[in-house]
Amino acid sequence: MTSTRLRRRGAPLALAVVSAVGHLVVGWFYAAGGLVIPGAWLFSLWAFWVLLAVLLVRLARRRSWWTPAVPLAAAAVFAGVLQFGERVLGWLP
Repeated sequence: MTSTRLRRRGAPLALAVVSAVGHLVVGWFYAAGGLVIPGAWLFSLWAFWVLLAVLLVRLARRRSWWTPAVPLAAAAVFAGVLQFGERVLGWLP
């Protein structure tokens, strides 16, 4: 194999590793969300985070360039749920 071909195959995997680290960082916020988010909502968010982790692994196996979208989507959903909970459901005092 040529070095260009190796770079093309390795770059999506390196991006997937960076995306996985980002997803773990977002996961820390999901775990800490229990301080603010009620149980039923929290367990649903955790299940959603795990489903996104499975999607990330599948995308990484396919060597997809879409892996960075997974932690970004997880962060956006978490922020959206917090905003909704604060404004509509009165979670934060």
